[in-house]
Amino acid sequence: MARTSRSSGLETRTNRLKLAGGKAEFVAIGAGLSLGYRRSLNKAGNGTWQVRLWTGEKYVKHALGDADDYLDADGANVLTYWQASNKARAFAEEARKPDIPNSKPVTVKEAAQHYLEWYREHRKSYRETEATVNAHILPAWGDKLLMEATTPAIKRWHENLATTPARKRVSMLATGTAYREKPVTADAKRARKSTANRILTVFKAIANKAFRDGLVSDDTAWRRVKPFENADEPVTRFLTEAESTRLVNACRADFRQMVKAALFTGCRYGELSRLLVKDVNLDTGMIYISPEAKSGKGRYIPMNVEGMDFFQAAIAGKTGKDYVFPRNDGGPWGKNHHVRLLKDACAQAKVEPEIGFHELRHTFASHLAQSGVDLLTISKLLGHADTRITSRHYAHLCDNTLKAAVAKLPSFGHQAETKVRAIR
Repeated sequence: MARTSRSSGLETRTNRLKLAGGKAEFVAIGAGLSLGYRRSLNKAGNGTWQVRLWTGEKYVKHALGDADDYLDADGANVLTYWQASNKARAFAEEARKPDIPNSKPVTVKEAAQHYLEWYREHRKSYRETEATVNAHILPAWGDKLLMEATTPAIKRWHENLATTPARKRVSMLATGTAYREKPVTADAKRARKSTANRILTVFKAIANKAFRDGLVSDDTAWRRVKPFENADEPVTRFLTEAESTRLVNACRADFRQMVKAALFTGCRYGELSRLLVKDVNLDTGMIYISPEAKSGKGRYIPMNVEGMDFFQAAIAGKTGKDYVFPRNDGGPWGKNHHVRLLKDACAQAKVEPEIGFHELRHTFASHLAQSGVDLLTISKLLGHADTRITSRHYAHLCDNTLKAAVAKLPSFGHQAETKVRAIR
């Protein structure tokens, strides 16, 4: 790196504090490149560093950080004159690379917008991903340059996510953000680490997209940040046959149809809520699940004898464009229409702890796994992209080798206890 130009007026904090507050002072440190310092109007506050770069068409300015007027420099947020000069040169070097569109380094916010535009057209769960970006990534990184996201900074952010309490859903009329209690138990801490890993994955996806598209020239910083280990170990909750029967009987009539369909097919709530009569083929014994997004793939799910009988009754008297499972009022099921109904049914059926609708999907897959169905088949029935997702949740249920091994143990003198006693 070229030698940094000296400036007696800006090099030392003593001389900087003699400058008038609110006015930026610039010193040339390269061709078309200047380092600026603006003293705070608050006499007890740190001044700020900024870079000004001539691109050949216009000046580009960017804030570099605080000056070490009253705080010791840390090389990241609080900078000495020399550190600010080096950071300004790095900014200029990145900005002048020919593969950077418009010769302007991108902020994390711009990279996120670039990623979300692509995501909307090519992936599912756009709203969830957008919500993650808005809630966890932009508040911490939004206006910072992606090229300035260092490995230590990303690690600190990732670790902070794991110790921050989970956010609460609040009324639309409420102001501010509400949080749950700080994680204390081992399960709660593992859950927060799992959430932090998912958010880190989104951040890396944004950064990797920017790198692949030439918005930044190096991906080393975030590649070095690894997710927490053993944080995503799933605890798969599924119902026994007896629990399933009690739950079905406890449901409201129209919702009971949705619950039974989930148990017979392993379909998601959204898939069942938009299922049309034309997608049920009684001749082949198959139902067709249409894709949720442009990049999604549809799948066919075969029905057993009981499933055939159930679906035959569900579509009786309906036309092909009708919903298979309408609500009592004839309309389709909305996003959260099922939440209260399932909660009440769990309470009445004494299903504890209560389950979410997705656990019905787990129940379908778990019973298949316990019956000896291989993971590839289960993966296809569930519509998973590959067997890794399926394996994480159900591999332990498919492994009959362990059960067979334990079955060979001796009795160790154990005798089954019984309450039946001989009459003397």
